[in-house]
Amino acid sequence: MGREPRHPALFYRRHPLGDDRHRAGVGVGSMLSVLLSWFTMTDFASQTVLIVGLAREGRVAAQWLATRGARVIASDLRPPQEEVRDMLEALDVEIVIGPQTEALLRGVDALVVSPGVPQDIPLLRSARARGLPLTTEPRLFAQGCPAPIVGITGSSGKTTTTTLVARMLEASGYRTWLGGNMGQPLLSSLDDIRPEHRVVMELSSFQLLYWHETAAWPAAPRPWNDGGGLSPHVAAILNLTPNHLDRHPSMAHYIAAKANILAFQSPTDWVILNREDAVTGAWAANGRVTIPADKGQTALHFDIPGQTLTFGFRRPERGEGTWLEDGWVMLRWQGQTHRVLPQDAIRLRGRHNLANVLAATAIAAAAGATPSGMAEAVHSFWGVSHRLEEVARQDGVLWINDSIATTPERALAALRSFDEPIILLAGGRDKHLPWDAWAEEVHRRVRVVIAFGEARPIIQQALRDRPPHSRLEHLLPVPDLPTAVVAAARFARPGEIILLAPGGTSFDAYADFAARGQHFRELVAALKTDLSRRDAKTQKKAKIFSDFA
Repeated sequence: MGREPRHPALFYRRHPLGDDRHRAGVGVGSMLSVLLSWFTMTDFASQTVLIVGLAREGRVAAQWLATRGARVIASDLRPPQEEVRDMLEALDVEIVIGPQTEALLRGVDALVVSPGVPQDIPLLRSARARGLPLTTEPRLFAQGCPAPIVGITGSSGKTTTTTLVARMLEASGYRTWLGGNMGQPLLSSLDDIRPEHRVVMELSSFQLLYWHETAAWPAAPRPWNDGGGLSPHVAAILNLTPNHLDRHPSMAHYIAAKANILAFQSPTDWVILNREDAVTGAWAANGRVTIPADKGQTALHFDIPGQTLTFGFRRPERGEGTWLEDGWVMLRWQGQTHRVLPQDAIRLRGRHNLANVLAATAIAAAAGATPSGMAEAVHSFWGVSHRLEEVARQDGVLWINDSIATTPERALAALRSFDEPIILLAGGRDKHLPWDAWAEEVHRRVRVVIAFGEARPIIQQALRDRPPHSRLEHLLPVPDLPTAVVAAARFARPGEIILLAPGGTSFDAYADFAARGQHFRELVAALKTDLSRRDAKTQKKAKIFSDFA
């Protein structure tokens, strides 16, 4: 049996609400003002904390804990940048670079794990076996945050929806903090946040892995609601489709991580679910969450603990939520129906972005935004970088950057956002996800596919069988994105779209999707001056073929 941590309250938030823990909901007009006891009572000087991974969240957690007197050990496989190292060393943080062995756990009370660290590495397996608590920077922040927290997760649409919700709350008069899986880690701003503020967090499956109150993460999901955990006051799951299966051992494991966002809510909290998603729609209809059976384990079920709002394109048969009707975004909330804004006021492309607006409207309502604030935010919102971003118009051709499309399904949504003929730049690193539906849509909508990066053989294989209705004329494999951009310019005709929607991650060539998208912008900007010089080189590196027989 693992030992109890010396200060378990440091990393654990709450048990199911008893009479002494009851609090008001955080819907329109309500406010939460609870500071958690661990935050004011913990003696950090008595704690030894191991930071696993020195990316941005790990650095902020190390700094925050060290300034509160904890002994901090920071471990990474690679050395940090010089300014980061100097900052941490000035705070007496012990930096350990190299193999992350079990010896790092000697004398450690708890671990803070960066989301980029796989949960099954030997160091973390050993920590779980010893009963050590594991947490993350967003969870550490959430435990001490005095303001209501809005947490948003899903397989796609998170950043756009999270940004929209924050803007809706700001337009409704709230001081709003935005973070989690986007922007700067919020832990460094904790001292400035007040109970009357609002906090909006994008939360990934990797961050949510550690939001349950247990030192272990079993191979199969565990029963929930068994005595503790952490969930935001307003939680939203936008959709659940296969994603990150290169990191999660199964779809059940992925769904279980996402389910943490609502599993530990109180009866006065709110959860917002997509009623037209196959998974979350069933949860909303039944009032119960189902984690699928996994590796010999039976399926797990628990009742949704909070109150439910839903969103979707069609009017809900019952309950409150959002939908589209007669060209308007509609909201049914607290017994009243509001026409929030006309659909033609939405500047974002694509049906998936309409879904994001519907989701944001429902989420913001539960967090206290007004219909007028919602409409103002949507009307002035042009989107987020690297998400169907218009990069340039050159010679009648529109260049679009959707580098965020790191799954075939996300790339498929991008394809469906345009009626014009498309030249598609697809590739990157495969995430072990199916490409079949993507390939069908490519044959319907795309004239040229330029496949780049590690995934190009997979893309070629997916498009090998050419159906009779196919509009695809050319499939061109190239080694990298710069070559792909030049080739796309050679194929393009006035009135066409050149769309970067890779379908794979960026990690074969870039640090993240944003770095890939930024490089794409730079390549397009330099294209006119560079095109003639690169023409001969490109034709040598890429062989065009259109015979799919």
